[in-house]
Amino acid sequence: MSALSGHRILGPATVVVGAGICCAAVLLGDPTTPGGVLPVCPTKLLLDVTCPGCGSQRALYSLLHGDLPAALHYNAVGVLAIGLLLLAFGAYCLRLWTGRRIRGWQNMRWSAVVVLVVVLGWFVVRNVPVEPFWSLHL
Repeated sequence: MSALSGHRILGPATVVVGAGICCAAVLLGDPTTPGGVLPVCPTKLLLDVTCPGCGSQRALYSLLHGDLPAALHYNAVGVLAIGLLLLAFGAYCLRLWTGRRIRGWQNMRWSAVVVLVVVLGWFVVRNVPVEPFWSLHL
């Protein structure tokens, strides 16, 4: 095996193993049970503010159990982010394995600005104490 082919396998394999370990920790830790072994969001704990990432562990747990509605309830933007990360990883693997230039969503001109606006908007909307927005507060 040449060094180049090892690089083409080692990078994606490292990402898959790392993601698998994180998913296993969330699956075994069961963040839907209060007082579990997984840490609580420090922003929620210290400031009682629902940050854009609050509910991500529970959303991932729900996704791992195939419950998309529950995952969207816990953190809809987090579910969208997981989908975008999977697309970016797929583009990375295709580029690495085929040697062709593959442009993913993250290479688009306004992607960073759009992500920032969506995350900031999600942060604000989740903390507005008026219905229907307050139902997004966890």
